[in-house]
Amino acid sequence: MQLYVGNSNQFIEDSVQNQIAEKLRISFLTYNRYSPPESEIRSWQNSLRAVSQVISHAGLTDQGVILEYQLPLTSKRLDCIFTGKDDGSRDNAVIIELKQWENCQPSFGKNEVVTYLGGSVRDVLHPSVQVGQYRLYLEDTQTVYHEENPVLLSACAYLHNYPRHEDDVLFHPKFDDAIMRAPLFTSGDVRALMGYLRGRLAKGYGVDVLKRIQDTEFRPSKKLMQHVGNTIRGKSEYILLDEQLEIYDKVFELVHTGFHQGKKTTLIVKGGPGTGKSVIAINLMADLLLKEYNAHYATGSKAFTETLRAVVGTRAVPQLKYFNSYGSAERDAIDVLICDEAHRIRLSSNNMYTPAAKRSDLPQVEEIINAARVSVFFIDDHQVVRPGEVGSVSYIKEHADRLDCQVVERELSAQFRCSGSDAFISWINNTLGIQRTAHPIWGGDPNFEFRIMNSPNELENAIKSKVAAGNSARLTAGFCWPWSDPKSDGTLVDDVAVGDLVRPWNAKPDATRLGKGIPKAPLWAYDPRGIGQIGCIYTAQGFEFDYVGVIIGLDLTYDLDLQKWQGHKERSYDTVVKRSGNRFADLVKNTYRVLFTRGMKGCYVYFMDKDTERFFRSRIEQ
Repeated sequence: MQLYVGNSNQFIEDSVQNQIAEKLRISFLTYNRYSPPESEIRSWQNSLRAVSQVISHAGLTDQGVILEYQLPLTSKRLDCIFTGKDDGSRDNAVIIELKQWENCQPSFGKNEVVTYLGGSVRDVLHPSVQVGQYRLYLEDTQTVYHEENPVLLSACAYLHNYPRHEDDVLFHPKFDDAIMRAPLFTSGDVRALMGYLRGRLAKGYGVDVLKRIQDTEFRPSKKLMQHVGNTIRGKSEYILLDEQLEIYDKVFELVHTGFHQGKKTTLIVKGGPGTGKSVIAINLMADLLLKEYNAHYATGSKAFTETLRAVVGTRAVPQLKYFNSYGSAERDAIDVLICDEAHRIRLSSNNMYTPAAKRSDLPQVEEIINAARVSVFFIDDHQVVRPGEVGSVSYIKEHADRLDCQVVERELSAQFRCSGSDAFISWINNTLGIQRTAHPIWGGDPNFEFRIMNSPNELENAIKSKVAAGNSARLTAGFCWPWSDPKSDGTLVDDVAVGDLVRPWNAKPDATRLGKGIPKAPLWAYDPRGIGQIGCIYTAQGFEFDYVGVIIGLDLTYDLDLQKWQGHKERSYDTVVKRSGNRFADLVKNTYRVLFTRGMKGCYVYFMDKDTERFFRSRIEQ
């Protein structure tokens, strides 16, 4: 999407005639089938008038201009791009990020400042960091910026209402590198901004350069693939064994034969918790990129994806996506699309905020299959924990067959979590009534520690002692308490109250301003500062720790008289799962199964319902 495309002379004229915002509004309405908010229209009026004055005073009247340019495979839009040739006749493009800020305050975040935005004071990226990431994204993913004789791409931010002052937080030394890469201009820096633009665009011929940008294709650069591949490979601590390596090799075989035969292929890899699905997926991602295949890694988990981005680095963002990223992707735009935790695939990528023009009639799984020559799905049918999640082996096969794909199935059975204890996973499945197995009784395992704790404090102390000894460990719980917004000072509310233990959940995903030392929700499992908070299923799923502590709430209990599990919606605060009808108990069982199986070396549990505890103890060999 690009809401306005033309030359700078026309842009200046439209701004002088007060037509620019109206043209953008009409274009937005045509594209999205609904009107933009008044706040966005006012932003266009004010910010674009300010930048048009700079362009006019700089004498830049033969340049190309694109307004509201959407980054490929994202919902992010760039404010404006100006194009032209420099004095050396080299093609150039400059991204300008526009802000109406008037003041800001320091933030605890590495890349953030605090300002008033969207009706509240919140943490936001420093403008130079933000626009610098946009520049890197385009350089890494669009061929015009990395092909032979590339368009040279620059980026800057213009805060036209912002008066710079002494000891300004925007110019704190921690932002020096970001500002060097993407300069920041305030209201008093108009001449400096004019010089910056002239140095890159002064010779004109901007429409010719603009056409090159419009004709470019979306494909990662070799430099990006090398960077992400090497980074992932450098952080990999796992060696693939037996069937894991066989599946890894199978993907490369399918890539090779499928490309030559021109046939789309779907590989479905089944495996329970701890069978190494994510390990294979990440190894594949790294090595496919290093062999210069355009490979993407997608999940349905914000926590897992954002943590992986934090580990690998933000530059990996173009290759680390979500399942709903492919509604607008061209057919076969991606060589290999690796879908981890495919049980979290949803019926549709549309949501209440999806514009009418962007709504897709295709199921989400078909968007994914269409986008890739080879699609790989790692899946566990028993990890569905929300009613909107529809991913299953049979579901993926049905849609792959409908799209005339070659379908290949493989299964992982060897256990690499819970100290390799297949018996523990099997016992949990049996005890929760998820699946009949050969392990109705837990006989123990010298390499895996399972303990039922007598109090929640004993549970927390055990987890903290493991962390103090150098292990990774987290305390988790069923979704049986409210999940509050942070307090005004950014600290978390102690929502989870179990006896004498009163602790907060991890931060909510949409929390905008957090106190010092509190990690954002997606990083709770990775950041060592997450130890003081309790994680729910939505932040724990997909992760593993050396030790996991689990509080089994009152949303699921075992009735000893009826000899059956009972779900209790009135005890749950998971509003989505509560609306799942007669699936409620099964989804909560899956939730606790996931939490039970997060530990590599041990699992400690506290039961709020004593009959449920007695039932578990009755299935443990004394």
